[in-house]
Amino acid sequence: MSYDISTDPVMQCLVVLTKLNNKPASAEALAHGLPFDPTAEKQRLFSLDKAKSNVSRAAAKAGFESRLQKRTLAEIPSVVLPVILMLKDDKACVLTKISHGRGIAEIIVPEVDDTPREVDLERLAEEYLGYVFFLKRTYEGTSGEDEEFGRPSDGHWFFGTMMRFKGIYARVLLGTLLVNLFVVAGPLFTMNVYDRIIPHNAVETLWVLASGISLVYLFDLVMKSIRTSFLETAAKKSDIILSSILFEQAMNLKLKERPRSVGSFANNIKDFESIRSFFTSSAVTAFIEVPFAVLFMIVIYSIHPVMARVPLTVMGIILLTSLCLKKPIYRIVESTHEASARKNGILVEALANLETIKAFNAGSSMQWHWEESTGDIATKSLKSRVMSNSLSIFSAFLTQFSSVAIIVVGVYLIKAGELSMGGLIAINMLSSRTIAPMSQVVALLSGFEQMRAGLKSLDELMNKEVERPQNKQFIRRQDIRGDIELKDVSFAYPGEQINALTDVSFRIKAGERVGIIGQVGSGKSTISKILMGFYEQDKGSVFIDGLDVRQIDPVDLRHHFSYVPQDVVLFSGTVRDNMTLKSPHADDRAIIRAAEIGKVNAFTDRHPLGMDLQVGERGASLSGGQRQSVALARCFIDETPLVLLDEPTNAMDYNTELQVISNLKKVTQGKTTVIITHKPTILEVVDRIIVMNNGSVAMDGPKAEVLAKLGGAQ
Repeated sequence: MSYDISTDPVMQCLVVLTKLNNKPASAEALAHGLPFDPTAEKQRLFSLDKAKSNVSRAAAKAGFESRLQKRTLAEIPSVVLPVILMLKDDKACVLTKISHGRGIAEIIVPEVDDTPREVDLERLAEEYLGYVFFLKRTYEGTSGEDEEFGRPSDGHWFFGTMMRFKGIYARVLLGTLLVNLFVVAGPLFTMNVYDRIIPHNAVETLWVLASGISLVYLFDLVMKSIRTSFLETAAKKSDIILSSILFEQAMNLKLKERPRSVGSFANNIKDFESIRSFFTSSAVTAFIEVPFAVLFMIVIYSIHPVMARVPLTVMGIILLTSLCLKKPIYRIVESTHEASARKNGILVEALANLETIKAFNAGSSMQWHWEESTGDIATKSLKSRVMSNSLSIFSAFLTQFSSVAIIVVGVYLIKAGELSMGGLIAINMLSSRTIAPMSQVVALLSGFEQMRAGLKSLDELMNKEVERPQNKQFIRRQDIRGDIELKDVSFAYPGEQINALTDVSFRIKAGERVGIIGQVGSGKSTISKILMGFYEQDKGSVFIDGLDVRQIDPVDLRHHFSYVPQDVVLFSGTVRDNMTLKSPHADDRAIIRAAEIGKVNAFTDRHPLGMDLQVGERGASLSGGQRQSVALARCFIDETPLVLLDEPTNAMDYNTELQVISNLKKVTQGKTTVIITHKPTILEVVDRIIVMNNGSVAMDGPKAEVLAKLGGAQ
């Protein structure tokens, strides 16, 4: 048996704390979106041998910043209360008051009830494990997210996250300063050897200088290694956090914000790879080292002011050329990015519908679209590469030319007695080092523009409307009776001009079983999507137990529904995995019961793998009827007050359908049930029928009366 997250001791404590904070939330809402291993025996928020990230993320959803520390009870001051104490035997409690003088404490043990009780400190110390979670309330305008994994609420999702590692980047900057100071040592060593040691044959001084420069280079090696280590550490941490933020945002999107092309959408998320590779490459080092060119210019100027003009002029030309080509390169890169998204959309769509393509011999058409897209990308990529390579070649030419110019100018200065041979060699070495970072930046210009284009597309994703905004406080309803009411509801799908629903009004009492019928496109399935909170009505209101559904957390709302969609989608894995998708904690008894309701056992009992039968991608290994059986079993894996079934038996054979209908009559008794269908057989389950026509309610009443008016009889 798996583990019910609502019985997790730390989660129970967090739920209690949300009540104390006057912002009650359910365990399901706090756990939603947290990364739990589905194969683990227990889905734990906290374990001594694992990171506390899930605790901090759940606490952030509850409105707290959390910090785990090892403390004795004597080291916990009363001013920081309430806190969560970890107890022996896998238990936890909320410490609300503590009096060291009186030797008593007030605790709440959610496993028992939410009532505070006084206990003796000595007795509590015997049960106390030694670990405490300190909690700090977050307020509007402050960081309302997990410091470790959450999206920064007070800054840009990307740069705000990177700023969390400003301490690491400060060390990198310090290391870069030292590395560049070490660079100066080489040319100065060379200059002194040519100007002082060789003319005076000072061998002993030579060895002293050689030892010193060797030590400097050794430190240079160490500093570069440390700098690289810091950059890789920051890259690793930011990669994990940013990937988490992006995926969480994608999962939290409102369906109206979902792009029409899944492939293009996936390609946009994939853009994070180009951003990550840019910030983890030598690009960061190159950009950091550009300001230190000033240091080398100062050293060159100190040797001879005239010689500083050569690298300064070359750098100016490189910078000016880069600025001129920056916009054209960006336009090409952005266009390439859009074309790449379209290409990925074609690929995903073709692979997902391969059977249909083969059935209608549409391979030629798809091949044409693919090759057109590929050719377009190749042409645009070629332009981008040509411009970038031309800029890099021109930059390399200027670097070589600057070396020649320095030598020519230097010879005249030596002839005039204003510069020594060693000084010329040192300036030539420093000049190359001065121009090198600028040349590297130029070479990375195309990569920089790709990063910009990718960041722009991800910014669009991060700015889309989500179901559960950070600063929105939902109302928690623990007990749902099941009253449903739609009042003057109108709705049009995104991008559509015609309403799918127009002024729809009806009320379904708790425990009532209602069928919704109508022609294709009459708005039946749209009602189910509105009830599930997938879409928000454009006009009117939807109420559950008299409360507007927009005030209910979507996670809590869907937790109270047993739902079968019109288009059944299964995930790669076993039949058992798909049945327990909603409730991973379901035990074998619940699984067997659900399998019998949906008649999954009709095909798993005869198969040697049983419930471990693989369903394939999107359930491709099962027939349409079998997929619906699994969907029904998934729907009834747990008990809920609301049942919403959209064409639950339309792909089943006659005998299986009759058995399922018989089961539905029993399992839906006393529950508010809405069955959307065009098949008269399943109407046996309902007592009332609503007829939809062109997005409006055409008829509503007892089943017998409505069927009689429609000219049909059961």
